[in-house]
Amino acid sequence: MTQATGEPPHPPPSPLPASAAGAPGPVNPRRAEILAAAAELFARRGFHGVSIGDLGRAVGLTGPALYRHFRGKESVLAEMLLDISRRLLDEGVRRAAVPDPAGALDGLLRWHIAFALDNPALITVHGRELDNVPEAARNQVRRLQRAYVEEWVSVLRRLRPEEPADRTRAAVHACFGLLNSTPHSATDLDREAMADLLHAMAHAALRAPGG
Repeated sequence: MTQATGEPPHPPPSPLPASAAGAPGPVNPRRAEILAAAAELFARRGFHGVSIGDLGRAVGLTGPALYRHFRGKESVLAEMLLDISRRLLDEGVRRAAVPDPAGALDGLLRWHIAFALDNPALITVHGRELDNVPEAARNQVRRLQRAYVEEWVSVLRRLRPEEPADRTRAAVHACFGLLNSTPHSATDLDREAMADLLHAMAHAALRAPGG
């Protein structure tokens, strides 16, 4: 990708950190700070509207200093989306394992709603910027996303085994469209009231005949 005019020369690529290459890495507070700032900037301006210099300034670093933590904007975005996808899947697996399928569905809904309401910038970036992630990491994000969807499908199939799997899968994607729209929703409701409303709407849609 061509760098923005005025940015420092890009250093030679280094291997992706463990957390972006497929295995969880140790928590690094500085990296976490950069990722959080990048999520807000990418959500507000879009990936192409943010430079390495912008990212550095957001956390009090120069562009060259930021390269000590990430090899470039694409690396920041890749680690961000891989982390989001793993977090959703890991907790989804745990909640889907509840023996009672109704309880499992309730747990999945409450988890995803809480994540969406508490991380609106991440939800925006997650839904909008995947095409800007390098191919290897992009494919991994998509695999994680598909696996997360299948956890929901497996729970719904336990509740409605007569429903065709493709229809159930489509219903899950539609449900995510509702839950992930929260960063764009203007509302006078407080967080808990909004969470309850989303839960009621999504639960009714997923449990309705033919849903």
